[in-house]
Amino acid sequence: MRVPVSWLRDYVAVDMPLPELADRLSISVAEVEGVLHRGVPNEDGNLGLFRVGRVVEAGKHPSADRLQLCQVDVGEGDVRQIVCGAWNFGAGAAVAVALPGAVLPDGRKLESTKLRGELSNGMILAEDEIELGVDHAGIMLLPDEWEPGTPLADKLALTEDILLVESTGNRPDLLSVYGIAREVAALYGLELAPPPGNDPTRSGGDKSLDLRVDDFDGCPRYVGRLFCDVAIGPSPAWLRTRLSDAGMRPITNVVDVTNYVMLALGNPLHAFDYATLAESRIVVRRAKKGEELRTLDGELRKLDPDDLLIADAKRSIALAGIMGGEETEITEATTDVLLEAANFDAYTIFRTSERLRLRTEGSNRWEKGVDPYLAPVAATMATELIVELAGARWVGHGDVQEQLPERTAIRYRPERADELIGIETSSEEQHALLRRLEFDVKDAEVIAPTWRARDVTREVDVVEEIARFRMDQVPFTYPLRREMFGRLTRNQRFQRRVEEFLSGVGFSEVYTASLVERDFDREALRLLEPISGELAVLRTTLLPSLVEAARRNAELGNERIDLFEIARVYLPSGGPLPTERIHVAGIAQGGFSRAKGVVEALAEALEFEAPFRAEPHALFHPSRSAATTGGAVGELHPSLLEGEWCGFELFVDELAAAAHEPVQFREIGAYPAVHQDIAVVVDAGVRAAELLAAARKAAGPDLREARFLSDYRDPPIPAGKKSIAFSLTFQSAERTLTDEDAAELRNRIVSALEQAFEARLRT
Repeated sequence: MRVPVSWLRDYVAVDMPLPELADRLSISVAEVEGVLHRGVPNEDGNLGLFRVGRVVEAGKHPSADRLQLCQVDVGEGDVRQIVCGAWNFGAGAAVAVALPGAVLPDGRKLESTKLRGELSNGMILAEDEIELGVDHAGIMLLPDEWEPGTPLADKLALTEDILLVESTGNRPDLLSVYGIAREVAALYGLELAPPPGNDPTRSGGDKSLDLRVDDFDGCPRYVGRLFCDVAIGPSPAWLRTRLSDAGMRPITNVVDVTNYVMLALGNPLHAFDYATLAESRIVVRRAKKGEELRTLDGELRKLDPDDLLIADAKRSIALAGIMGGEETEITEATTDVLLEAANFDAYTIFRTSERLRLRTEGSNRWEKGVDPYLAPVAATMATELIVELAGARWVGHGDVQEQLPERTAIRYRPERADELIGIETSSEEQHALLRRLEFDVKDAEVIAPTWRARDVTREVDVVEEIARFRMDQVPFTYPLRREMFGRLTRNQRFQRRVEEFLSGVGFSEVYTASLVERDFDREALRLLEPISGELAVLRTTLLPSLVEAARRNAELGNERIDLFEIARVYLPSGGPLPTERIHVAGIAQGGFSRAKGVVEALAEALEFEAPFRAEPHALFHPSRSAATTGGAVGELHPSLLEGEWCGFELFVDELAAAAHEPVQFREIGAYPAVHQDIAVVVDAGVRAAELLAAARKAAGPDLREARFLSDYRDPPIPAGKKSIAFSLTFQSAERTLTDEDAAELRNRIVSALEQAFEARLRT
């Protein structure tokens, strides 16, 4: 929610420093993500150089067909000559002028200058040049009654501070400027202005409206108001600016009023072209089987019987609370307008919005739950503005409703608040704080206001209201543990050991997003409505995210970049939901041996076997990658990151299944070991892991360790062959092995390799 501070001041006196206000709101109400500053710099008298001007003369520039030469009165007695490139005005127009020396929002400082030989002593402004909107099609036309020389800042919000408020899902009342103002008034003990708007006198009689609600569960209340002689046109500059500052695009005066009231009060409105309604009737009902509606975005929507609709006597005309229909939209030809100020069931709107994947500012508020008592207040505010801004006559009113919900009464004990918050607050002070929030306090009961009916239903919810005021005084202490339930599963314990090991060997843990722009697996689950193009696919692997994290660290000049992550991946299952698995992945500076060494050390520390076999991987160098227990290791492909990098990615549950738990210890041998190295020449396609496995099988338990040393393929090794060297450690648990014993074991290994792989001992 973007909250312009000048708009907030319409309802409550905001005199405190904005950083202080942002902090108080963040602690007690909703997070304020920042304060955005918009508009003309307000320094060194700069605002005084922006004035209302009156064009006295306007004609074609003598040396440029596309430029207009203007004489403009800016209240100085003598007129100023200004060259302008726009042609949407002429003599007599009231315009916005920046004088020489003025600094624009983009930092440009204006100077008197010659354009194609003619002096331009100022600048006639378009609204986007002073950040009052986005229009640059022509210059900004001001009301004719504004006097030349009037400081523009007296008429328009040339500067604005905008609070960026992120409210929680259970507080729909905070999705309005008035709702935020109510909280500011309560926090600071200030006076809150009454809700905006006053009904004008009805003009032209009291026309009866045909409003029918067939489903009060979906629509507890429907308020309709009819306006005649409506002049559709652009909204005044102040309204367009406020909508733009709040993040909405101005359209026309009537549509802008509905959006303005929604932002001000939190109750979405809709306007229909009354002449397009069959039999001048409004019916709120569920959709019929097979019914369709073309909405304002041009899409033909296939409806479901659970969808709540606004219809006339013949067909559906709007998706209730979500979007209007094309056939009844407000156009320049509209003269009669039916204003809708209703209340819709939260779950009904949410279900339709989700099914159609159609989210709007209105549906966002309805699905969180709008106060049903707010509809007539919103109708009153909109009525006043439509009459004022569109020259309309208000001629009809209707309010159809069933029994609206009673205010919730909650049994409340002030001492319970002291117990839960941890600090003492007198019952009198608690009651005073609740009254500032417009709760009623009667004896042992607290009655919540209608706009808090959904989130304040229990005693503990009322306690939370008191806690919000005392949050900055609550001491930072750990809670007292009285009992402890549950325990970690075997796999959870194993995962923690993996984290501790990698941290212990110098890796830093990172957290990256589960949603990515693309994935190596073409079957990866893609979101139907992604948040953005970069967050569209549920990832099936962690390594690409770690590559990006390493790249950012390298670009910032960080050194010793060793990163790991343990997180879920989402594998295609063939169904609507993916299969979730927990992976551990790491990336480090160094070659293949670095990654292999980390995984080997992890296997040794956690007691699982980790044999390696050559196997290609999309991210790794084609000849420097291997598969192992639970995943793969390798040297990163050089095209991905500059320098030498390596990585690994393993399936944690598979590692846990392979681990020996509980650990079984072997007695350290009391007899000395004999160490020997051998090298054999084999075909290039034979894997080192296969040779090691055959050696262990041939030698039996007296071969305590067999370790790979090297892979050599240069001359004098013949083409198509390679020399694999091993380090062998022989040790017996029963006696000291002699050289003859070691020679026999060595010969058994060589013989086994010759038979299985046609290996030749290299001397």
